[in-house]
Amino acid sequence: MADAPPAAPLLLASRSPQRRAILEQLGIPFDVVEPHYEERAPELADAADVVCEHARGKARSVATGAGDRPVLGVDTEVVLQGQIFGKPADATDAEQMLEQLSGKTHVVMSGLCLLTPGWEVVDCEGTRVTFRDLTPRDLGTYVATREWEGRAGAYAIQGRGAALIKRIEGDYLNVVGLPGSLLVRLLADRFAGTYGFG
Repeated sequence: MADAPPAAPLLLASRSPQRRAILEQLGIPFDVVEPHYEERAPELADAADVVCEHARGKARSVATGAGDRPVLGVDTEVVLQGQIFGKPADATDAEQMLEQLSGKTHVVMSGLCLLTPGWEVVDCEGTRVTFRDLTPRDLGTYVATREWEGRAGAYAIQGRGAALIKRIEGDYLNVVGLPGSLLVRLLADRFAGTYGFG
């Protein structure tokens, strides 16, 4: 029996090194194309709608040159009591975000869009993350690492930000930046066997 032809690499519409690392970890072949899409996340809005809209916008922005290859767009935001925490503007902004998250449970919400010329699927995934109570020293020490730069909610769970966390409920990879379980489920459903799932 002849071997199946290799799966066409997904086109990842993202600038995120974390998303690339997750796809590599899952063994999913991919190429990266920088999306031409400007995110606008109001502080108070339905987070699921926002991340799905952004994921769709990123995927569609690169779909024209994709041919028949599946395109993947992802967006992730941190949500506390209905307020969306985007990427901090500076160290002061980062410290204020972390202070608000201290001792509380927030939701990391990701939207995922998988599209081909024939169809488009958009879905979202939420993971509950509880911070421990942070002291002023905790805040100052973490902000000084500059790990918060470019991170929704001002922390990176896969780095030193892990020390801020008391517990998580749900998909860990979602907090890193890509809802792995959701993606695997979609690939298993839409491309059974092609990428090693389903």
